[in-house]
Amino acid sequence: MMSAVLNATTGRGASQATALVAGDPAQAIAFGEGATVCRAHFQREVLALASRLPAHAHAINLCEDRYRFLVAFCAAAVRGQATLMPPARAPSVIEEIRRRHPDSHVLDDEAFEGLDETVGTLPAIDPGATVAIGFTSGSTGQPQANPKTWGAFLASTAQNLAALDDLLAPDAITPLVATVPPQHMYGMEMSVLLPLLGPVAVHTGKPFFPGDVARALGEALRPPLLVTTPVHLRALVESGIALAPLAGIVTATAPLPVALARAAEARFGAEVRELFGSTETCVIARRRTAVDTAWTPLPGVRLQPQPDGTLVEAPHLHAPVVLADLVEVRGDGFILHGRSSDLLEIAGKRASLGDLTRKLLAVPGVIDGVVFQLDEADAAGVRRVAALAVAPGIDARAIGAALRASVDPVFLPRPLRCVAALPRNETGKLPRQALLALVKGASQS
Repeated sequence: MMSAVLNATTGRGASQATALVAGDPAQAIAFGEGATVCRAHFQREVLALASRLPAHAHAINLCEDRYRFLVAFCAAAVRGQATLMPPARAPSVIEEIRRRHPDSHVLDDEAFEGLDETVGTLPAIDPGATVAIGFTSGSTGQPQANPKTWGAFLASTAQNLAALDDLLAPDAITPLVATVPPQHMYGMEMSVLLPLLGPVAVHTGKPFFPGDVARALGEALRPPLLVTTPVHLRALVESGIALAPLAGIVTATAPLPVALARAAEARFGAEVRELFGSTETCVIARRRTAVDTAWTPLPGVRLQPQPDGTLVEAPHLHAPVVLADLVEVRGDGFILHGRSSDLLEIAGKRASLGDLTRKLLAVPGVIDGVVFQLDEADAAGVRRVAALAVAPGIDARAIGAALRASVDPVFLPRPLRCVAALPRNETGKLPRQALLALVKGASQS
């Protein structure tokens, strides 16, 4: 029987090499399309793929099939290669990552053509070995690289298993379906590391549309855990589609509105558990958003508020990390007050981009939208705010009029443009450069 919780102390100071895959070799690690893959078969494929890999320091894992992503990640680790996890699949993004990491090769689904199994034993991995490099999404600027060691992943996965323990099946493998790509750090934590190191079997696909999600959930042999984002969750709720019974719903990558959390729990009869984290820190806190305002830090996580952000200490972090998020510690939990970069001060008045965006979304007829600050200052030296709204049936003038009832005039978005869709990436985030390009294009059209 596989232990549901790993030793959480392996993030720092550990020197003993550790297996890449935990659990009974006969137990499932993946499922989909009517078939399951056991851990023994998985390990044989990892060895076979590892023998094919070229000798480079890094591998850019672009596998679309989630099971193949797992195999490729482990094969690279066996060869001592760190997996590069691009924030997007655009050719320009991949080219930039290869420029920054010239000793790298691309791994995709084609690498599995004609792959045979190789009998043998996977080598243990040094906890100090860098096995992955995640990149921030670019929602606040240029993507930044964040190396992750195997020991750090062991410790953070132990925390995640503890945070999800009451949603997992007792003494059994819990199926998991994820809508988030494995190249994203949240996707890596939930849909790669959990099945590798915990009592979880992941669906091989990456369902996007509500019908695809429903079909994937329906392939599970027992109630599955759905790992998703607020954007995907809203689409599921609004679609009216029926889902198979769920063990629970996990969401991250963007703030989850309370109303959406409550609607999802009522609609699907399962708890919605929101996770808080970042590429820099991995997951560090949890809450049931439908009923909880405060966040509960994961075991061993300590937060120290600072004027410009929050200092985070955790068992899986080799050194404290400073986040731009502003928190207020209350007892054993904390309240999140947005990011320092979201705070605005114009003409001696203060506001936050997060609050302005919430007010934009509250305008009747607006189904998606965002408020953000422009790079250039106006003639008075002030960096104004702009807004993009998806609002079929109403125009920007009507939206602006509605905002005047709740927004101070100095913070009214100028320009405010209506667009067909926001440039959200696969996890629902909005890269800043894409927003700037869209508002500029809309102003010229």
